[in-house]
Amino acid sequence: MDKLKHLSFALKEFAGLTDEDFQLSESLWQDMSYKKWDFFNEYKNVCRYLGFVTEGVFRSYIVDQKTGDEKNVFLYSGNQFVVSFKSFINQMPCDYHTQSMTDSQVLCIHINDLQRLYKQSHAWERFGRLLAQEAFNITIARTESFLFQTPEERYLDLIKHHPDIFNTVPLYQISSYLGIQGPSLSRIRKRISGN
Repeated sequence: MDKLKHLSFALKEFAGLTDEDFQLSESLWQDMSYKKWDFFNEYKNVCRYLGFVTEGVFRSYIVDQKTGDEKNVFLYSGNQFVVSFKSFINQMPCDYHTQSMTDSQVLCIHINDLQRLYKQSHAWERFGRLLAQEAFNITIARTESFLFQTPEERYLDLIKHHPDIFNTVPLYQISSYLGIQGPSLSRIRKRISGN
């Protein structure tokens, strides 16, 4: 399926945008390629683009100032939006890096174009509201997962939202996202697969 048609379908599912609504934006999306380890947005840079991942996996991560360890905070894969949301909305420097973990393809729209769409169309304004709600829900769910879920439950949640992740991303990156050590991840995988 053509990437823009795919995006149009996804936006219809996500926010009820009609074909006419989508046509207002069609010329504004840029097809961007990212090599493995390329940055979508870097720490202390202002995020100026909202991306829709058509292929690949991205991570947002922080660097522990004491140890230098990278800790994965968010993951974004196919058919999901990739954005440093607080930085994007407030046009302020970002608190973390967002980086491609595989060769990736993303359809991107600039903040200025998106804001013009919000003024031009109630449907796009609704999209902006729903996008903000989605970002809030993802952040809260991520925080609550560390408060209320076991590592195994976080693992099952990861598979639900990123079904192909184990085929594309190294296990140490997944362990970092789940907040566990590699051996713990191996035990969880064995237990769930019944081996």
